Amino acid sequence: MSNTIERFLRYIKIDTQSDEASVTSPSTLKQHELASLLAAELVEMGALDVIYDREHCYVYASIPASDGYEEKKVLGFIAHMDTSPAVSGKDVKPNIIKNFDGKDIILNEADNIVLKISEFPEIIEFKSKDLIVTDGTTLLGADDKAGIAEIMAMAEYLLAHKECKHGEIRIAFTPDEEIGCGVDYFDTELFGAAFAYTVDGGALGELEYENFNAARAKVTINGRNVHPGYAKNKMINALLVAKEFESLLPEYEKPMFTEGYEGFYHLDAMEGNVEQVTMDYIIRDHNRNIFENRKKLFWECGMRLNQKYGEGTVCIELKDSYYNMMEIMKDNMHLIENAKKAMKELNIKPLIAPVRGGTDGARLSFMGIPCPNLCTGGANYHSRFEYACVQDMEKVTTLLIRLTEIYGTYSQ
Repeated sequence: MSNTIERFLRYIKIDTQSDEASVTSPSTLKQHELASLLAAELVEMGALDVIYDREHCYVYASIPASDGYEEKKVLGFIAHMDTSPAVSGKDVKPNIIKNFDGKDIILNEADNIVLKISEFPEIIEFKSKDLIVTDGTTLLGADDKAGIAEIMAMAEYLLAHKECKHGEIRIAFTPDEEIGCGVDYFDTELFGAAFAYTVDGGALGELEYENFNAARAKVTINGRNVHPGYAKNKMINALLVAKEFESLLPEYEKPMFTEGYEGFYHLDAMEGNVEQVTMDYIIRDHNRNIFENRKKLFWECGMRLNQKYGEGTVCIELKDSYYNMMEIMKDNMHLIENAKKAMKELNIKPLIAPVRGGTDGARLSFMGIPCPNLCTGGANYHSRFEYACVQDMEKVTTLLIRLTEIYGTYSQ
């Protein structure tokens, strides 16, 4: 078994699920268990400047430049330690399906949990390869422990093979990416990279440098509740006003009707009664101007209902989350061209598509570290049907090593 896979199987045993309801950083203390392990392993393999931020749960380390390459710009690699709150990451029971036969995979016979080809037809592409799956009761954790394992395997290889010539390489592992807080306390000065890659994508070949502009909004509807038998001209039913608010947004600009570069409004959660309702929304668009217009329309919907029902009926809190990294990447396209070059040398087909979400790299790009996203070899993230391909993960490790060599000869 390769170093990459051994590491991956070790890391997924540690439950690092983040918690979006938490007000602490990290959101869950159990993320420290993996952070502590990674820091210790980095020290053991000979990495330099290993720093474990015990307050906020970040790990930083350095692979020194080869002799004569000290003046090269510093290249970074980043992955996140937490797993999604959507599905449990506790007591992961991995199973390696060797030489996959292209048929349905029975994950858990007792509970009749089956990874069906009819539901996930893309899995056919992995016929004759080895797949890592779970018993169907948890997620696997490839998002993003596959990325961590690949970066760690790369680091160990570079430290042991001095014939690989490269500039200084910086490594960082972050908490709470899944709840949008991955770089809240990231120390860009300490990290010190001129540019970096997050290793947090999916299928082999994925290379992402465009993502949504994003905002979160909380809408509070304040109603007026009186006895329904005597409610005429008195009652304001917050439930019905909430329904009306949603109806004012474009009907087909919702996630289930959109793809590619198309943006949307998404009602993510809603609770309440006649007296008061709260609605949580996310607003997304790749185009910054359209994104701003989406937010403007959102405010106008609230104003319209306040004119109808009275000021204070609809209260909106809206905050931007992140922006499209393309604004930064357009001046740093060497990161994309060099990644494509490395992929083609390794017979990996580059798969370039806009991210219909965001990554740590999006925020880091606006914090001064241009940072596109690379593949990991995993699939079906945030699901008990998550899986990863052994051969693809090993190839990603080779891809990372090759990138360090390319940047060892790259002149800017």
